[in-house]
Amino acid sequence: MKRYHHVDFTDLPPIDCCCGTTRRAFVDQADAPASAHYLEVRDEPTTHYHKKTTEIYLVLEGEGHLELDGELVPVKPLSAVMIKPGCRHRAIGKLKVINLPIPKHDDNDFFYDA
Repeated sequence: MKRYHHVDFTDLPPIDCCCGTTRRAFVDQADAPASAHYLEVRDEPTTHYHKKTTEIYLVLEGEGHLELDGELVPVKPLSAVMIKPGCRHRAIGKLKVINLPIPKHDDNDFFYDA
């Protein structure tokens, strides 16, 4: 039994999400403690939050902002931000990001204000 999993993001199907387009690695691994997402941010992402998930955003390309509980935090390549559960957030700008959700991605842990 292998003790690793290898993924090439270009082999994963693009998925539309509230942030833009993402490719999600390791979500199909039952025992994965986290997942890894390649995210291309769209022009007007939707503000949302998670009740259980911490996310780490690592900016690969582009410059813009992360809106975090109403505060605009500037980001550029190699900026990293840890977003804790409950923090309302969205990325703003033409960005390419690696997003590391911990625990792994769960469609049921996305919440939006009315």
